[in-house]
Amino acid sequence: MKKIPLALVASALISSAASAAVPEAIDLLVVGGGASGVTAGIQAARMGTNTLVIEEQPWIGGMLTSAGVCCTDGNYRMRGGLWGEFLNNLASHYGGFEALKTGWVSNVQFEPSVGQQIFRDMVGAEKNLQVENNVQIVSIGRDRGRWVATVRDADGKLKNIEARMVIDATELGDVAKMAGVKYDIGMESRAVTGEDIAPEDANGIIQDLTWVAVLKDYGKDKDMTIECPEGYNREDYVCCSFNDLCTDPKEPARMRVPDVMITYGKLPNDKYMINWPVSGNDYYTNVIELDREQREVEFAKAREFTKGFVYFLQKELGFKNLGLADDEFPTDDKLALIPYHRESRRIHGLVRFDLNDMAQLYDQPDALYRTTIAVGDYPVDHHHARYTGPESLPDLHFHPVPSFGLPMGTLIPQDVDNLIVAEKSISVSNIVNGATRLQPVVLQIGQAAGALASLALAQGKNVKDVTVRDVQRVILDAGGYILPYLDVAPSHSLFRPLQRIGATGLLHSTSKQVDWSNQTWMNINDPLIGSELNRLYEFYNMDYPYAADANIKVADAVAAVKAAAATKGIDTAEIEKTARQLWKKHDLGKFNKKAVITRGQYAALVDEVLDPFDTREVTIDGLFEN
Repeated sequence: MKKIPLALVASALISSAASAAVPEAIDLLVVGGGASGVTAGIQAARMGTNTLVIEEQPWIGGMLTSAGVCCTDGNYRMRGGLWGEFLNNLASHYGGFEALKTGWVSNVQFEPSVGQQIFRDMVGAEKNLQVENNVQIVSIGRDRGRWVATVRDADGKLKNIEARMVIDATELGDVAKMAGVKYDIGMESRAVTGEDIAPEDANGIIQDLTWVAVLKDYGKDKDMTIECPEGYNREDYVCCSFNDLCTDPKEPARMRVPDVMITYGKLPNDKYMINWPVSGNDYYTNVIELDREQREVEFAKAREFTKGFVYFLQKELGFKNLGLADDEFPTDDKLALIPYHRESRRIHGLVRFDLNDMAQLYDQPDALYRTTIAVGDYPVDHHHARYTGPESLPDLHFHPVPSFGLPMGTLIPQDVDNLIVAEKSISVSNIVNGATRLQPVVLQIGQAAGALASLALAQGKNVKDVTVRDVQRVILDAGGYILPYLDVAPSHSLFRPLQRIGATGLLHSTSKQVDWSNQTWMNINDPLIGSELNRLYEFYNMDYPYAADANIKVADAVAAVKAAAATKGIDTAEIEKTARQLWKKHDLGKFNKKAVITRGQYAALVDEVLDPFDTREVTIDGLFEN
């Protein structure tokens, strides 16, 4: 990547908080101001933690802004937490959510510069948060119980930053490596993960990266064709669409005619995100273990490859009026500031989340669904078309999986204390990374990392000793999801009871795949059946009396809750009165003891009276303590 001129750096949108002097010591240091770094910093600051975010680029927001991947994938119906706040700010800027539906790849499309400014505004509102741009981390280590990071500023000067806690929010997990965390790169073997679609043997192959361009319509009479890039080969791009040049397409099912293809990532204000996966500007290189100078060599090749695709679109497909946008990225060549990395190091965490955990969550030895801190609803999506020999790899293009919750243990390294890992370097399998790498999930990962760090600091604990329920409560308090239920939005009074009861396992959800998205429901209007009520009896060590398929009446459910309450010394005299109040509070219909109770009514009753979420702690593996 070319060095950004200092004049452009100075003109970047740096808030007063971001330009403040770096303190000699800080409570929380977040290395990386990308998607997860920004939300980690905001969440921690809102919890009163003195937080510093350092970022190599003049922009913040990472893949959503600096990398130009401004068409978000998934979670459109789960607008919670800081992800939901970011969406609301986008809708406010453009005049509503419908104004964000400008292309066909996503329901949320925006200009990268607008996303960067929104993140700036969100950061600037936090008095406990500082952001330092154009700062590179050089090394990090421990000294007398604190982290000491050596960083280099834009002028090349070195300085040390001391921190009690560190979050690695870098694009490639560089801090985790510096700190001595064990990690994997590439695909694990089937024997290691137990995933039936994993390769037989492990390999070091990662996903293609993409250097995004944003084009702008300069008018039908304008010719904005760039110079032919060095090393240009038309054959690299001829089958990006159905056209006269393409005689042997590799992926005909995914191809479109040019006029449809170009609107894939159409943005507001007649701009176009160029991040096209079918013989487009995906590019294979593996820079993860390279040093900074070696990475720059590979990045330069990726930039030229994207310029080649832009040239092809202009010269061969007739889009000469679409030129590189001159009002987006502060770079010499007008391309994105950084590449879109789809894959990174993946740490060895307290938990490794794999495809079986995702697809069959209730049938695993551990109950990781009880420990989740972020949600996603996108399929497993891997990009391997530019790798030589992709036919030898598993077909991971939109591999169907249910929507999912991401376990907290994936953020915590096994072997290094008081370091939290975010972004795409969390402890998941290579296959699962194809779903957890997406923008809405990574924003939530950052928010959970910020919450976890702040709780550890406030409680004087090692990160590993912070309870799952404490972190989940923070996320719920912030309007975030811990489980991907679509029945009600976070603003609904029943949202928290459903999330909390789901996280105990007393009620199980059902999932289905719909087109590109996946849906998970608690089916709140369905009748409660005996097998579900029997879980309550088992939970409180009582004999369960009901046939598995029996429809349960309101009176029976109230009686069961009373019996469970009695085992915990809870006064049972007012439970029926409480139930009547809950029906009204949550708009659950008329209270009728003879009626069949619904799953939503039952969840509200159990949560309010018995509070199993707060009174039964779980381990990092989701098993009940005591």
